[in-house]
Amino acid sequence: MNFDWLISHPEVLLLVLAPLFFVCILLEWLVRNRLPASAQYHGVEVMCNFALAAMHQLADLLSGLLIAKLYLWLFDWRLFDIQMTLVSFIVLLIAQDFCYYWFHRASHRIRWMWAAHVVHHSSETMNFSTAFRQSLMYPLAGMWLFWLPLVIIGFDPNWVVFAVLLNLGLQFFVHTQAVKSLGVIEYIFNTPSHHRVHHGRNPQYIDKNYAGVLIIWDKIFGTFEPEVATVEYGITKPVNSLNPITVTFAEWRDLLTDLKDPKLSGRQKVKLLFSPPQTARSLENEPADREQQG
Repeated sequence: MNFDWLISHPEVLLLVLAPLFFVCILLEWLVRNRLPASAQYHGVEVMCNFALAAMHQLADLLSGLLIAKLYLWLFDWRLFDIQMTLVSFIVLLIAQDFCYYWFHRASHRIRWMWAAHVVHHSSETMNFSTAFRQSLMYPLAGMWLFWLPLVIIGFDPNWVVFAVLLNLGLQFFVHTQAVKSLGVIEYIFNTPSHHRVHHGRNPQYIDKNYAGVLIIWDKIFGTFEPEVATVEYGITKPVNSLNPITVTFAEWRDLLTDLKDPKLSGRQKVKLLFSPPQTARSLENEPADREQQG
């Protein structure tokens, strides 16, 4: 495939990588008898994961291109006009990974964003097919805001989207229990061990290891946790469904239900949207707004 054409159409990158993904899935399936129960493949769940991936590819990735180009059309202004060389490409990859860390951290700490990201964590299994478990609601949740600074700095939108998708593609390989440890690589890069922690609902594992490709961000910003105890996969409030529509909108439904609670003040509803997911459970115990107390 012509590389220039791929950069002009970065949204197809994951489709280009798809054969490699399926080879990895096949190899993992062949050694399934050596893996724990939480790594096994279940046909209906795999089909749900693939359906979620297709919905995500159509909605989220294409919108990223449109939003970046809309910014340039409206403002036609950037700090620099960065030409793509090997050095600037490496800088872009590192900068994008840094942006991804903060997007990922925000997706766990802001309920509005968690409503989209929870889809990826809702499975109680961990295998390569889990990587496909994504949400079509990321554009509404605001994922694109975290990539826009790269366009404002001066990176071409096509290259930014390419870097985002390459980062996402590389994360496919950390969704497995077939690889225990990668030695010294564990110090710098995100690995299956680090990412298994991230998918754990064990108290010590919740909201840890947000890394995309480089684990160094977690170590710098205090969110790193090594894999010690056996990981319990999933979320603390299970969806209990393999219907991709239900999986996609379950948390949005719960969020809307909470927002409609007449006992919550306007301030509490805003807090509900922008606080961590668990905060919603305690809002009813807060005192009402001062103007409503009289």
